[in-house]
Amino acid sequence: MISKSEYEKAVERTISFFGKAQIVLTEEEKDAIEVADFGLNDLSHTGLELVTYLNTERVCAKELVLFPGQTCPEHRHPAFGSYIGKEETFRCRWGRVLLYVEGERTNPIKAKAVDGLYTVFHEIELLPGEQYTLKPNTKHWFQAGDEGAVVSEFSTPSFDEEDIFTDPRIVRTPKIG
Repeated sequence: MISKSEYEKAVERTISFFGKAQIVLTEEEKDAIEVADFGLNDLSHTGLELVTYLNTERVCAKELVLFPGQTCPEHRHPAFGSYIGKEETFRCRWGRVLLYVEGERTNPIKAKAVDGLYTVFHEIELLPGEQYTLKPNTKHWFQAGDEGAVVSEFSTPSFDEEDIFTDPRIVRTPKIG
């Protein structure tokens, strides 16, 4: 659980990062900034700050902020019911973000062990103006560079409650104390 004080500081810092990226938010959008520590109570290392502009039955648009070195943990957006899973595009607006994507390539960058099983990830560096699209149900995680990052996310509808995180300790819905 994140403290109210830590939440308020993170919101102010998030707004300053949007300013660095020259992204203008309305007061309503600023009030809707979400600070996710994923229930791990270690926001400086594992977390994500975001504002959702739109999430309809057809599309979703968000702005994501990652503080320097901050990581959004490994997860995937699975199919459920008649929904095939979330396809999403990340476009770096400011800073540098390293996106780690599960899959087969000739030069795997990272192998991550969970319960003795290894998943091979490939590092994709995104700088301002660069983007990458993930297919539904693709395991991925991402981390900001040394100065942090602002990333736009464009996707099919987002169902955060359906996301599957590899770390069983993770709680997607933020709790503020």
